[in-house]
Amino acid sequence: MWPVGCAWTLPGILHPSPITTGSCRPGGSFPYAQIPMFTLCPPAWRDSRLQWMELMVLQIPLLPMGPHPPSLMSPSPPALVLNFSTCSLPARCSGSAAKSLLFRFLPFLRWMPRYPIKDWLLGDILSGFSVGIMHLPQGIGYWHNSVGPFAVISVMIGSLTESLVPSENFLESVNGSNATVNEELRDAARVELVATITVLTGIFQVALGLLQFGFVVTYLSDPLVRGYTTAASVHVLVSQLKNVFGHNPPSCKLPDTNVGTLVTAIIAMVAILIVKELNHKFAAKLPMPIPIELITIIVSTGISYGVNLNDKFGISVVGNIPSGLKPPVVPNFSYFGQVAGNAFAIAVVGYAICISLGKIFALKHGYKVDSNQELIALGLCNFLGGFFQCFAISCSMSRSLVQESTGGNSQVAGVIASLVILVTILKIGELFRDLPKAILSAIIIVNLKGMFKQFSDLSSLWKSNKVDLLVWIVTFIATLLLNLDIGLAASVAFGLLTVIFRTQLPRYSILGRISDTDVYRDVVEYEMAQEVPGVKIFRSSSTIYFANVELYSEALKKKSGIDVDRLIEKKKKALKKLKKQQKKLEKEKAKRKKVSPSLPQNAEDGPGLSVIELNAGESTAPSEPTLHSLGLPQPTFHTVILDFSPVSFVDTVSIKILKNIFRDFHEIEVDVFIASCSVSVLAQLERGNFFSSAITKHSFFPSVHDAVVHISRERQQASVST
Repeated sequence: MWPVGCAWTLPGILHPSPITTGSCRPGGSFPYAQIPMFTLCPPAWRDSRLQWMELMVLQIPLLPMGPHPPSLMSPSPPALVLNFSTCSLPARCSGSAAKSLLFRFLPFLRWMPRYPIKDWLLGDILSGFSVGIMHLPQGIGYWHNSVGPFAVISVMIGSLTESLVPSENFLESVNGSNATVNEELRDAARVELVATITVLTGIFQVALGLLQFGFVVTYLSDPLVRGYTTAASVHVLVSQLKNVFGHNPPSCKLPDTNVGTLVTAIIAMVAILIVKELNHKFAAKLPMPIPIELITIIVSTGISYGVNLNDKFGISVVGNIPSGLKPPVVPNFSYFGQVAGNAFAIAVVGYAICISLGKIFALKHGYKVDSNQELIALGLCNFLGGFFQCFAISCSMSRSLVQESTGGNSQVAGVIASLVILVTILKIGELFRDLPKAILSAIIIVNLKGMFKQFSDLSSLWKSNKVDLLVWIVTFIATLLLNLDIGLAASVAFGLLTVIFRTQLPRYSILGRISDTDVYRDVVEYEMAQEVPGVKIFRSSSTIYFANVELYSEALKKKSGIDVDRLIEKKKKALKKLKKQQKKLEKEKAKRKKVSPSLPQNAEDGPGLSVIELNAGESTAPSEPTLHSLGLPQPTFHTVILDFSPVSFVDTVSIKILKNIFRDFHEIEVDVFIASCSVSVLAQLERGNFFSSAITKHSFFPSVHDAVVHISRERQQASVST
């Protein structure tokens, strides 16, 4: 067995130290005389607590204790062995540790001093202006100006504000008869609610980031995210129909529709679609995409102001747009209890969209995204922005692609885009008071085109993976019917259920050896793989735990080709019958023993012979009855090897069933061995009291081939001795 050492979990530097040898186990010396030794000395510590973990050198599995033939040993010694005798604990705090922590939370401090001005500055400036110009129409269209307006997040917040702060709560009577909505009071109440949601969203994101919970996004699979965003886009589309038809709620009857509003929206959508197609077709020739949304807003605002569309045709306009920055306001904490669930959903969805898009560009440009850092960054933006009455942020695929295509290389482009938005907020926004709302709805609907293209996933998933197709469909329907927050929770729960079901129904196989190799493959899938005579090598495609371990045991017994439980039952009946016969025989012998003293001493037969048989029975120990001696059928194999290479963990239930497997096969005179068991699983087995006098570590081997070689050698030695 190779030595097992302990190492600190923090990264370290390997320093060479003199070559040494020593004892590797009680009663034995290390099998190789010269092994390069290294010392692992962590250069920096986050704190003084010792965080230990078991480390096996080069992940070499354990061999059974005791001497082994050369064929069972690894073909070569490990490349290195770690020596911890010279490591010492550094101080709790150091300058390098503080600097590393600062760079981790403020990464721009690392790259900003090395910023290549000549190569990147011009591209970042052009990119920043392009993205800032795109922010203006889409930001107004989504009812806010922020760093990352996104339709899905906007509709999640919008649906919540409409349900908690409905317009009916702000009705006021005019002249004692007609009732109108006080939009100023309503909008102020909604802004207060939105700011509270944003602050709470930021708190959730920062907390999850500090707790290193960036991995939660892994539970949002790509089909789930795409199905969710597609359903959210349907919500967005429906929410915009009232502005397209000029009627609330939207009506399909033309007499109830404002024709002027409908015509305005259709003309705007057609113009935007045509120019966007031209942008896509001539993307390589254009220095930057034509800002058709901005052009549409400027032209429509001018026409609306000149023709007075609101008064003449009843076309609804944006109205007064406050300019300037709002002073910071403390959020209304009384809303926290009502919006906590929605805020958590917004935090997770916003982060999932952001990190998914970030990984796309990271893969394309060859860098790595720190998921926890992104979570903290989003959280801080939302937390601080909420005090200034901002909406929760996320990212946009279209504007990210524009930033990349126009030469953006760094966050400097984001700073430029933010300055463009700041100028808009301070001065330019008030110029768009006559902008028709139908134009904003047209911009939003056209930009949902990419989202609706995700319906094409249905055909591709049908061909590739029907489980993912089911996740997509269930997510879409749940989000459509149950709203965005409950729909997300239901979708994640369903996605996790599919994982559980798939682990409950893994693929079980019997492995065979490919001749003249140490490779073992499924005998059904590989014609060259042949079963080892007398050995059944069993493998499951997934780990084993409480939900599937019973199926694992049943599949093993079925694949073995013999009804194990039936054979055990027959053996028990035969043993019971044998015990009755033995008891009957013992009673007869006892009767004969009582009769023997009354007979004459010179008798020529009977008593003397009876005494001799009784003495012989008492002096000979009874042998363990076998299947053969009981007249029962014997299995065609003598050994079962369980390939544990897919097993990543075990629980108490699986440990109990594994014990039963060893016991049941032992009952029918079949040995059980486990191969390719990881160190962590072996430790879990030991903690779960798996080992006993009947099941020892001698039953474990580093590979299937090692187990087969050991079995063959043992059988050869047994045949020679007999």
